[in-house]
Amino acid sequence: MNAVRSDRLSLLPKSVNGYGVEVENMILENKTGDLSTEDLRREIDSLIASGSVRPVAALIGELWRRQPNLTSAAFLDSRINQLRGRLHCLPFRVAILRSFTLEPAIPLLRVAAFDYRLDVQVTLGAFNGYMHEILDGESSLYCSDPHAAILAVRTADIAPELWQDYSGTAPTAVQEIIRRVCRDLEQAILAFRQRSQAVLIVHTLEQPPRPAFGVLDSQLEISQSDAIQTVNRELRGIARQYRGVYILDYDALMARHGRLLWQDEGKLLTARLPIAAHQLIHLVNEWLRLLIPLSGMTRKALVVDLDNTLWGGVVGEDGIDGIKLGSEYPGAAYHALQRALLDLSRKGILLAICSKNNPEDAMEVLEKHPGMLLRPSDFAAMRINWNDKPQNLREIAAELNIGVDSIAFLDDNPSERERVRSVLPEVLAIDLPEDPIQYAAVIRDCPAFERLSLSEEDRKRTAFYAEQGERAQAVRDFKSKQDFDRYLQQEGEIAPLLPQTLSRISQLTQKTNQFNVTTRRYTEQQIAEMAATPGCQVLSIRVKDRFGDHGIIGAAITFDKADVCEIDTFLLSCRVIGRSIEIAFLSHLTKSAKARGCKWLSGWFLPTKKNAPASSFLQQNGFERKAQDNNGSLWVLDLQKRCVDCPEWIRIRVADGGKL
Repeated sequence: MNAVRSDRLSLLPKSVNGYGVEVENMILENKTGDLSTEDLRREIDSLIASGSVRPVAALIGELWRRQPNLTSAAFLDSRINQLRGRLHCLPFRVAILRSFTLEPAIPLLRVAAFDYRLDVQVTLGAFNGYMHEILDGESSLYCSDPHAAILAVRTADIAPELWQDYSGTAPTAVQEIIRRVCRDLEQAILAFRQRSQAVLIVHTLEQPPRPAFGVLDSQLEISQSDAIQTVNRELRGIARQYRGVYILDYDALMARHGRLLWQDEGKLLTARLPIAAHQLIHLVNEWLRLLIPLSGMTRKALVVDLDNTLWGGVVGEDGIDGIKLGSEYPGAAYHALQRALLDLSRKGILLAICSKNNPEDAMEVLEKHPGMLLRPSDFAAMRINWNDKPQNLREIAAELNIGVDSIAFLDDNPSERERVRSVLPEVLAIDLPEDPIQYAAVIRDCPAFERLSLSEEDRKRTAFYAEQGERAQAVRDFKSKQDFDRYLQQEGEIAPLLPQTLSRISQLTQKTNQFNVTTRRYTEQQIAEMAATPGCQVLSIRVKDRFGDHGIIGAAITFDKADVCEIDTFLLSCRVIGRSIEIAFLSHLTKSAKARGCKWLSGWFLPTKKNAPASSFLQQNGFERKAQDNNGSLWVLDLQKRCVDCPEWIRIRVADGGKL
């Protein structure tokens, strides 16, 4: 598209949405690729001036996908700042403590995070002032009240003897240096943990690109490489002792992208910036691989295409024997992708299919092709038809009972990806390179699928949905819902917080949106600290029925204050909504609160875009509204007059156990 046409766009009549009709049509018809990068910049500014939020977000994403570099980041970061408050992005505060220059990475981080609809607000600590800021309870670190903090310290700064002076360091002194470095890092972690509930992400120490002794290093009893590896191994052990402390393997990140290419010697000497400009995006993406799951923005399902995505070729034209799929090239590229998808499934990401295809042809490959690693049982939902893919994605989201904003979409066809982006911008459409050999790496590097813990429920998630299908089939045979509920033979086990359930309860607060009366998000550290507060009860509920075990699917947090029990959190997974489990859980809360001497059970309902299923829950169970403000409504149940009865078709067992 030439400059004359671009200049003309701003003069076009405005649509009902407030932006140029031609630009609107280009977005809807997936033709933003016709715009040059300069056109994109001009149209972004024009759209911001006109107040058009949704189309400008689409163009920001288009420009960033084309040019994820420092120049684009500087431009886009300033425009995103102009849009702050008008976009549906989740605010997430990050403090970065560092021993070296990191200023150029901050715009990159903010723009890269915007692609995942995360509004990262950064507080950058003073140059090499990390220890002072951690120890000073009044420092900017704590005043900024971050959700997460990143501790990025170079080996050369915290352990210079292990970096540039190793050849002159006596072997007997190396062990003492290792102990000193580990002690300093543990003191920093402990001091932070005592002063903040935020998550702490700690970089490992990096190896030098060339060891001081060259090939002799590998022959030494305590080599330079061994010494740094020992610090990192000890650092991982220290992190495991503290909740909410995670390790970012900075050394492995450097190795993946080439140690000799990672560093810019000129920038290091002149600006104390040890990372080459073109490598900063890799550091930012590695940060996001932790920040995305910490913010609860992990995608719950990946919906994949079939032809030329899961296998090479078009099965309708090439036949089952003609497609490329197997352990040898070129089919090995698709084998590698399927293995990456299997790994996603095993850490709780649901897989689904959305393919324009003949169902019989596609199912024959899925069921019978010897090169398939994925089989029909690995997919929680399938749409194999000739329908519009955005509509299929809506149906898949409804079938899985998740929001479309919980879905990622994988398709080799750029037009299909742009179609999804234009109609369903909430869906994360993942770009694929032209070479299928790189497909698996794209999936493995995507921050949207990262997890920082793995529960039993995560491992069994696909099986849970298979059982759900059996329940859906069974319900058709019953005339009434109560008859079906009795047939299910549901059993619930309510238990106090235990070390083995802490991660799952935190995960539920981070991910549960629909049946969640307050939608308060808590880290493991925050939940553990609440549980230690006098008068606090942190409970989980595990449910099973005749079809299988749902696992832990609900959580409640309450506080006793005098004769009132306040509900801070009450949530239930979408998998069991509408089966009266929520009533059974609430029944236990009312009876246990009354047994502790409480006269009232109170709780707020705080509405969000997604928790409408919980909106009338308290009222339907006898609570009366006592107050209302702009945030929500306060509901109170008089325990002296009534408690909530447990449905007769649900058996509840209360497990013994103590708090953390």
